[in-house]
Amino acid sequence: MKVDWSKVDQPDLAFQQFPSRRSQVYGTKGVVACSQPLAAEAGLEILRQGGNAADAAVAISAALNVTEPSCCGIGGDAFCLFYDAKTKTIKAMNGSGHSPQKLSIDYMRQRGVKGGQIPLRDLNCVTVPGAAAAWVDAVETFGSGKVTVAEVLAPAIRLAEEGVPVSEIHSYNWQHSEKLIQDASPNAHEMLLNGKAPLPGQIMKFPNLAKTFRAVAEQGKDGFYKGRIAEAIVELVQSKGGVMELDDLAKHETSFVEPIKYTYAGDVTVYECPPNGQGITALVALGILEQMQIQGKIPSLLELEHNSAEYLHALIEALRLAFADTQYYVTDPEFNKIPVDELLSKAYLSKRAALFNPQARNPNIVHGNPVNSSDTVYFTASDQWGNACSFIQSNYAGFGTGAVPKGCGFTLQNRGAGFVLREGHPNCLQGGKRPYHTIIPAMALRGDDLFLSYGVMGGFIQPQGHVQVLLNMLRGFTAQAALDAPRFCISAGMPDPDEKDPAAFGVVSGGINFEDAIPASTIQKLRAMGHDANTVSGWGREIMGRGQVIQKIVDASGKTVWAAGCDPRSDGHAAAQI
Repeated sequence: MKVDWSKVDQPDLAFQQFPSRRSQVYGTKGVVACSQPLAAEAGLEILRQGGNAADAAVAISAALNVTEPSCCGIGGDAFCLFYDAKTKTIKAMNGSGHSPQKLSIDYMRQRGVKGGQIPLRDLNCVTVPGAAAAWVDAVETFGSGKVTVAEVLAPAIRLAEEGVPVSEIHSYNWQHSEKLIQDASPNAHEMLLNGKAPLPGQIMKFPNLAKTFRAVAEQGKDGFYKGRIAEAIVELVQSKGGVMELDDLAKHETSFVEPIKYTYAGDVTVYECPPNGQGITALVALGILEQMQIQGKIPSLLELEHNSAEYLHALIEALRLAFADTQYYVTDPEFNKIPVDELLSKAYLSKRAALFNPQARNPNIVHGNPVNSSDTVYFTASDQWGNACSFIQSNYAGFGTGAVPKGCGFTLQNRGAGFVLREGHPNCLQGGKRPYHTIIPAMALRGDDLFLSYGVMGGFIQPQGHVQVLLNMLRGFTAQAALDAPRFCISAGMPDPDEKDPAAFGVVSGGINFEDAIPASTIQKLRAMGHDANTVSGWGREIMGRGQVIQKIVDASGKTVWAAGCDPRSDGHAAAQI
């Protein structure tokens, strides 16, 4: 009898070998929660140096580019919410980029694109990457002032140069994208190990990414948006028929904006970044759910059995109604007025709730007229001073386009696939415009005190996850249990570059996917109500996204205790500073 050491050294890759559990993590100083343990350590390192939650979040963000490039990177975009404990206010940052100034619907038609969106592999869907500027601006605007941008990026640079063992779920996603990377540019070797996607435990080094990070550390934003890196981006995009120019990159700026909010049940105020992001979807859905209860269409959600057919039906229909509105109205506010106040008004939410049928799915959901009625990573950090930062960044579809600018060590996003190629649509493609954005960080306050810093990554699952996780918390679940609980996802949550039609995901009228922990009897009841209900298991559960939660608790002594959870669908964990 012999031991097969090849299996011991490289076990079979499974999404979940056996049921397992996690306890939530407690700490009285700083706490971080993210999808990669090494990135969590980068955040803790900055907290130990005297950095605050925003400094730590940027350190995590950069480290995730090294440890999980299948979801995020400096070639993508970023958003964040920052809770300032001194002023008890929340501030928002929009780090998304604009489309090239010369890009138009006519140009895409001339290239033979006939559908309603730019194909995910077409480099014309590369918008200006906003992450680099977001990192610098977040540290300079929200940071402690005790650590520099160079010090914040130092852990990620060290990881990139020394190499990191690849984690399990990340390796699976990398293998899925191997051919995409190989075909997207002549520089695929910068993102592969001997021409292949790395297996779990294999060490990946990113010397060119380290050089990119050093350029930002030493030169600030100009290190990315001007000079060698900008030239490499433009050269690659133009070589594939794109129209991006150096000026598109040089004029990029981060936007600091007022967050939008909705107070649910008169007690919990949820904050999201405003459009062009889809965070308003979660707020509209919460408002519709509240109106359903006020109108007596459903009992109190917190009294309904958790994840019963009745409970799930109400959440699904509220989210379908919300998506119908936001997928139409959400766009770049610099180009079109977005009726945010009207969409969140009690009068309009009441009208939308009136469309809910407690017994059956509404087959005719379309956007309303509120004006007349008047792959991605999420992570969060808190610090010993009571501040918190809810941060999210993404390449959009996994590695994005998969295209690597020469000598830069990162892939370019394909966020421009979020535009609609139809003249007159609020979110239609125009030059110099920001597209509909799926990535959204969230926070919740009780009065003016922080309650939650949280989020769920994963395309169109994000507002759905925000609603489900928040209601789990209000039911009395721990931060960890709120993430452990089985979820549903309307349509395909995340875009797939292998899917020829980018519009095949995020469809309001599409099927509903449920994790296999939801009983078959519940699925049958939902089908009887008219839902196209499907069960997903194993790797199929990836469409449910990956979330993190940090909850603020006040101990009997009056001291703040942070309670944190990390999604079991990820490779990561929560960790506390000592």
